Amino acid sequence: MERLLIRSGSPWEDTVGFSRAVRVGQHVWVAGTAPVDGKGEPIAPGDAYGQTVAVLEKIKTALDGAGAKLEHVVRTRIFITDMNVEVEVGRAHRRFFEGIRPAATMVAISGLVRPELLVEIEADAFVHDQEL
Repeated sequence: MERLLIRSGSPWEDTVGFSRAVRVGQHVWVAGTAPVDGKGEPIAPGDAYGQTVAVLEKIKTALDGAGAKLEHVVRTRIFITDMNVEVEVGRAHRRFFEGIRPAATMVAISGLVRPELLVEIEADAFVHDQEL
């Protein structure tokens, strides 16, 4: 079965050795995605809602590159560095997934790769047979 690797251009992809997303058959896995620009600089520092929107836009782009859509997402994992931002992060997640309602997990962690980052999200998608 073919393995399709989706790159985002992140400098970390080559440094760490990962892909933004991987598609094998009907399954797409999107790696932990943080609110950073193409140079690795934080997007919307201090703004949990803005960071989450930026992350979900990046995930949408990765899914598009894999031939999938947000509607195919079946699970998200949301990592936040401060439980005080959970409402704003949840509000942004709902903006993208209200009608889709994937299984979702949100956990607080001690930190991400840069202290300005408040959220990181992973997504798993399944492209239905009739859409191949």
